[in-house]
Amino acid sequence: MTPVEALQNALAAEHASVYLYGLLGARASASAQPVLFDRLQQAYADHRTARDDLVARLARRDVDPVASETDYAPPGPVSTPAQIEAVARTLERRVALTYGETVAHTSGEDRLAAIDALDAAAVRGLGFGEPPTAFPGLA
Repeated sequence: MTPVEALQNALAAEHASVYLYGLLGARASASAQPVLFDRLQQAYADHRTARDDLVARLARRDVDPVASETDYAPPGPVSTPAQIEAVARTLERRVALTYGETVAHTSGEDRLAAIDALDAAAVRGLGFGEPPTAFPGLA
């Protein structure tokens, strides 16, 4: 995998996360589950920022960024707060794995940014109930 392919994979993961966190936020109640709702809103904002950063990194290389899909299916039901948290954990686990691959295939500023993104995904996952792991981002 080339560094550009790794960045494109990370961007694809961020596209999916932005879309799905929008869906999760719409399924949560700001009044009934304010802590969950706030975490979902923050995750949405974090993934938008990461997506925009990756688009800029690719643009600096004169590479067309991979486009977002028109629709993403959540990796599970999203009717209850517990289900919403389970989907959020899955999203963060997937993003961490993608950034683990990005770390392995990049260098310099790109690698440092991927390390920061991997760390952020692991911390967000903890907030949604993901158990801690010694090496997040490894399969």
